[in-house]
Amino acid sequence: MKVGTDGVLLGAWCPIDRLPEENSPYTILDIGTGSGLIALMLAQRTEQWKDCRIVGIDIDPNATTQAAENFALSPWKERLQSQHISLQDFAANTSAKTQRYDLIVSNPPYFQNSLKNPDKGREQARHTDSLSYQELIKNACLLLKEQGTIALILPIEARQDILELARNYGLYISKETVVHTKPTKEAKRILLALRRLNESQKESAPITESGTFYIESETSPRSDEYIALTKDFYL
Repeated sequence: MKVGTDGVLLGAWCPIDRLPEENSPYTILDIGTGSGLIALMLAQRTEQWKDCRIVGIDIDPNATTQAAENFALSPWKERLQSQHISLQDFAANTSAKTQRYDLIVSNPPYFQNSLKNPDKGREQARHTDSLSYQELIKNACLLLKEQGTIALILPIEARQDILELARNYGLYISKETVVHTKPTKEAKRILLALRRLNESQKESAPITESGTFYIESETSPRSDEYIALTKDFYL
C-alpha cells in the first residue's frame, strides 16, 4: 500500500481532543490501516501521551504485515498494534466490545460502480464492496466512546450519503474541510469529523468548523497551507 495524499491529509488534519482531566488512556482505531501511515502520524501527534494506544486493522493480510513492520521500526512501537481483521468482525469480537475508542479514523474504500483492479488487495482497498459507508458508520459507532470522534476523508460526492447515515446514528459534523487540488479545480475530496451528541448538547445547535483547502497553488505543487499542515511529517 503506497503512501497517498488522502492518507497524509487525514493523518495531519483529524482533530485530537482530550480533556485535561481525563484519566483513562486515549485510544485510536485506524480502519483500513494499509501501510500504517495514518496510525503512525497519529502516534507522532500524540507522543506526549504515553498512555495513548493505537490499533490499525485491515482486511488484507499483506497490508497488516506491512503495517506491523512499519510500526516495529517506529519510535512509537510500544503504542501501536496491527490486526488482520475486518471491521465487522472486529466490532463483533468479544474483546472489542469491551474497548471503546476516543478517535476512529478511516480513509475508506471509495470507488463505486467502477472497473475493478486486477490486484485483489488494491481492489479491496479502493472499492466499497467489502466495506460500504453504512457498514463503516454502523460498526464504527459500536466502537466509539460516548463523545468520541469519527474522522474520514471521502469523495466530495459521498458527503450527502454520509451525512444522512450520521444523522441516523446520532452523529453531527464537528469539522469539515472541502479539498481542492488547486484553486482552479473542482473539489475532489472532503475531510469530515463526526461526533456523537450527548443529551445536553442536543439542546443547542451543534457548532461546525468548516473551511476550504488547496493542495497545490497556481505556481507550486504544494500550497503554503499544505506545507503548514504537513510540515511535521515530511523530511
